[in-house]
Amino acid sequence: MPYLFTSESVSEGHPDKIADQISDALLDNFLAFDSNSKVACETLVTTGQVVLAGEVKSGTYLDVQTIAREVINKIGYTKGEYKFSGDSCGVISLIHEQSQDINQGVDRSTKEEQGAGDQGMMFGYATKETENYMPLALDISHKILQVLAELRREGNTITYLRPDAKAQVTIEYSDDNVPQRIDTIVVSTQHDDFDEDEVMLAKIKTDIIETLIPRVKSQLPSTIQQLFDDDITYHINPTGKFVIGGPHGDAGLTGRKIVIDTYGGKGAHGGGAFSGKDPSKVDRSAAYAARHAAKNLVAAGVADELLVQVSYAIGVVEPTSIFVDSYGTSKVGLSDGEIAKKVATLFDMKPYAIENRLKLRNPIYSETAAYGHFGKAPKTVTKVFESPYNGRIEKEVELFTWEKLDKVEEVKTAFGL
Repeated sequence: MPYLFTSESVSEGHPDKIADQISDALLDNFLAFDSNSKVACETLVTTGQVVLAGEVKSGTYLDVQTIAREVINKIGYTKGEYKFSGDSCGVISLIHEQSQDINQGVDRSTKEEQGAGDQGMMFGYATKETENYMPLALDISHKILQVLAELRREGNTITYLRPDAKAQVTIEYSDDNVPQRIDTIVVSTQHDDFDEDEVMLAKIKTDIIETLIPRVKSQLPSTIQQLFDDDITYHINPTGKFVIGGPHGDAGLTGRKIVIDTYGGKGAHGGGAFSGKDPSKVDRSAAYAARHAAKNLVAAGVADELLVQVSYAIGVVEPTSIFVDSYGTSKVGLSDGEIAKKVATLFDMKPYAIENRLKLRNPIYSETAAYGHFGKAPKTVTKVFESPYNGRIEKEVELFTWEKLDKVEEVKTAFGL
């Protein structure tokens, strides 16, 4: 019997995502001026206020208030009527030095002996249902909000948009887990005030269905475009008026959108957030490594869908376990346990090996902090950082290294494909 599956996303202007973006901007600046920085930055945003907290061990000093304000302005909170603006909000820093008790488990005499920054389990997932090996409902949800942000910044087609927004997509699947059609799309977007609420709701619904969705659809492969039919149920701003939004409507916290950050409810999640954490925190680095492994295994043809779990003990170099679930889609005649053993030999999951292989001690994290940490195309960019204390530097960095299909041939050889 066919079944439905749903994933959601939130925009860069959502309060929790503002917090994530500030935390990752601080991390990038610390790493830009001191690549050995140990950072765990948390951010709270609310009406007219930003609170920065957490632990840092670094050889550099930053103007954290200016960095936070720049992020807020870049997102689009620049007007007084939003009750939250980069130029006028208060920014309080409560950041302090990292605990020596934690640090002693991570720093060792040689980098290769670096222990995990925490205990816990991390998951990576990949599926063949999209070209970027991401779950389809989440991928479309992200694209809806990315295009909505493009329209907001263009400001000439839909002129009333404000930064806060959410989207949700429900896909109908066949018994053999193949997407058949899009069943429901939900979009809630913050907007300027209108004189008449009924006129406002009608216009927003028309603009979303007739302007936004066609542009989203045009960016998708033809096989996915075919899933958009005339029977989609749309819920556009279903609660009605959405003028009060952003941090004035809801407080935002770093790490509160971890399922949106990963796989939209597909696969699994170990519970650890990513943003604001340097790569010695395996919550982040091992989740990236697990995704890298899962994506390369699926791309190589080992399975159509794959979950990789890796776990650690704080301060211990070797992972405590590596687990694989192929959901019965394995193509290689091996048990999931046998596949896991090969994964352990193909992908070194020791913390320093992950940092080194994926080039994670670079300022590459701001780009991950909205619209998902996975599924984006790897690329090389030049980033500029300026500080009143450290001057100006340019760094060429590789973004989304964990999305590279650079182990496919090695995986094929190992599995005889």
